[in-house]
Amino acid sequence: MAPPLSGLRVLAVEQYGAGPFGTQHLADLGAEVIKIENRATGGDYARSLGPFFVEGAEADEGSLFFQSINRNKKSLTLDLGNREAQAVLHRLVATADAVADNLRGDVPERLGLTYAQLKEANPAIVCAHCSAYGRTGERADWPGYDFLMQAEAGYFHMSGEPDTPPTRMGLSIVDFMAGNSMALGLVSAVLAARESGIGRDVDVNLYDTALFNLSYLATWTLNSLYDPARVSRSAHATVVPCQLFRTGDGWIYIMCNKEKFWTALCKAIDRPELAADPAYATFADRAGRREELTRILDSALQARTTADWLQRLQGVVPVAPVRTPREALMDPALRETGRVETLELPGGAAFDVLASPLDAGDKPPSRPCPPMGTNTDEILDSAGFSEAEIRDLHRRGIV
Repeated sequence: MAPPLSGLRVLAVEQYGAGPFGTQHLADLGAEVIKIENRATGGDYARSLGPFFVEGAEADEGSLFFQSINRNKKSLTLDLGNREAQAVLHRLVATADAVADNLRGDVPERLGLTYAQLKEANPAIVCAHCSAYGRTGERADWPGYDFLMQAEAGYFHMSGEPDTPPTRMGLSIVDFMAGNSMALGLVSAVLAARESGIGRDVDVNLYDTALFNLSYLATWTLNSLYDPARVSRSAHATVVPCQLFRTGDGWIYIMCNKEKFWTALCKAIDRPELAADPAYATFADRAGRREELTRILDSALQARTTADWLQRLQGVVPVAPVRTPREALMDPALRETGRVETLELPGGAAFDVLASPLDAGDKPPSRPCPPMGTNTDEILDSAGFSEAEIRDLHRRGIV
């Protein structure tokens, strides 16, 4: 079968993190994602972002950061700040299903990337925007980044141990979630446009995404006196036991997020009497005795190594080893199961990336994003530009 998004053409005016992360999902699913980059300003800022580069890379596609979120895309150069470039953009839009950007909120309109500005070129075009704070309001022209959103939306007060300084989550989770939301909104709007012939703007922003990720904690807080806070041992806010525990040689994470798992855990650690004790009978009972149970379970679990407990508990109680990122990524099983793939640049230099987590059946081998502008002439030709027009656009520095 062809990939599910085969035949979808997306023009992406994107850089750095959130936008490219989201459109990479589209490219992995078969969409033709065309990065529009301005050669005069170096293109996507991430092309030069270190500190790690592909050894042997011969052009500007060697940044490992850049390649981690731009797999399977094409690159076209076009200076959207040049007024004459708008005619080129409109001819490209006429061949596309969507335009995606992750620019500051006031920039899409300035560059002519909104539905109101592009609908004459293609009434069905979908314009998906992923900004920091939205395209309207007093902060529309503010720059904004993931870590700022984590700070303002309260994440810093839910990460780390109690009585330590506010702590950032280790990943750029707001960027990633906003990119995913933009991709979902884009595909949904294209589906509607193919039925109606009418496109639209789709807006996502980092701040709203950061707030929305609070999910059930937000609902609890909005409807009660609950105040989310850090819990020792990276524990769940209310479910007990669901946290880190000490073993004989390190740490293990156990989640008894159903009552049956509590009973199974007690049996596995040879303490069945705990499950029968009325003091620990329900989630509510155990929540009031978290520290007491931590001491009891630490004592029992320190009798064996982490490996021993994993062998004993896996498939019985939800459990996981506590690994460093490097330990997780060096697991041989990742390659054996196709979770890591090797990509090769045009000059032969190769590098490894994590494969897409989306499995929609057979998919073609992945490709690295090429050097900036590699696909310019090919894409312009597919949009109906003649050889003479393409030469002229190059001569005038528009592409």
